[in-house]
Amino acid sequence: MEKTIKYIGLDVHKDTIQVAIAEEGRKKPVMSYGNILNTSLSIDKLIRKLKSSGHELSVVYEAGPTGYGIYRQLKAQNIECAVVAPSLIPQKSGDRVKTDRRDAINLARLHRSGDLTKIHVPDEEDEAIRDLTRAREDARICAKKAKQRLNSFLLRNNRTYSGKGRWNKTHLAWLSELSMPHPAQQIALQEYIDTLQESLQRIDRLTNQIKNIVEHWRLKPVVKAIQSLRGVSMIVAVTTLAELGDINRFENPKQLMAYLGLVPSEHSSGLKTKKGSITKTGNGHVRRVLTEAAWAYRFNPKKSLHILRRQKDIPKSVCDIAWKAQLRLCNKYRALVNRKVTQVAVTAVARELIGFIWAICREMDSIEDNRLAA
Repeated sequence: MEKTIKYIGLDVHKDTIQVAIAEEGRKKPVMSYGNILNTSLSIDKLIRKLKSSGHELSVVYEAGPTGYGIYRQLKAQNIECAVVAPSLIPQKSGDRVKTDRRDAINLARLHRSGDLTKIHVPDEEDEAIRDLTRAREDARICAKKAKQRLNSFLLRNNRTYSGKGRWNKTHLAWLSELSMPHPAQQIALQEYIDTLQESLQRIDRLTNQIKNIVEHWRLKPVVKAIQSLRGVSMIVAVTTLAELGDINRFENPKQLMAYLGLVPSEHSSGLKTKKGSITKTGNGHVRRVLTEAAWAYRFNPKKSLHILRRQKDIPKSVCDIAWKAQLRLCNKYRALVNRKVTQVAVTAVARELIGFIWAICREMDSIEDNRLAA
């Protein structure tokens, strides 16, 4: 006798989980099971009880701050589990009542009807490296805010730096030698300087840790290959791969561009077509580093010594893709910057840059497959 499926909706919170169960069959009711504690023991107890009736289980819950622990726990028990994007869950426009019970029931019902969009769940190693790159990004944001606060303080007190470049050794030495008229102001200045230096040191520490850990990462060859592209530093490469995981899950570059929110929004009706700014959906961390990398293409194409050093020991086919990217993206920037806002041109370059990253990842996979087959 074929087993029937029970669809389990979990509304997950820090301490508790609201559970709902939908029986297989469109007209079957969806019942609220109640609350359980958000602990491994409570989840195991729930699964044992539901499996005892002889049904197969299919579980779903929303992605959120609690992470992917439940997903991995259920997968280890061979239980089908899906994590869905909250922003893509269908909502009734007239529904003005929201409770945990209703959310769980809604998840179970939509999971049964197949109306939910699953997200990619990274493996534990990729997630760990992603956490490290995000910690560095947080440090960068702290340093940026520290610079802004220090600049504001200096502006209020009529202190102007006349040298070339900011935040280099010369500038920091000038800051350390500044003298303020009141002791309270001198203390405030020193606190601002110390905060900035602590943030900069934190960025350096995290950058070195990322370099060390990448040496033992399974994606190390791909990280090095992606760096053959102009503007793609080690941090950009690691952030992109750690955030996206397996890029092969995207069948073509357009899917990847749309996933990162780099495609134009559109509102069309009848014979009218109106395109707006980029959608900015999906992963904002990758979108940010790609935009930063895209600024490198405002200069003429050139194989600099820095790029040639990074391309050492990289397969020729990958280097050919990187040079093709330079020619295309530099020309694209020049063509767009003459008739559009600079930021629009940079965003367009970033959109195509991820397409070349996708191509290099595919090329590296093909090279590895040929090596294993030989």
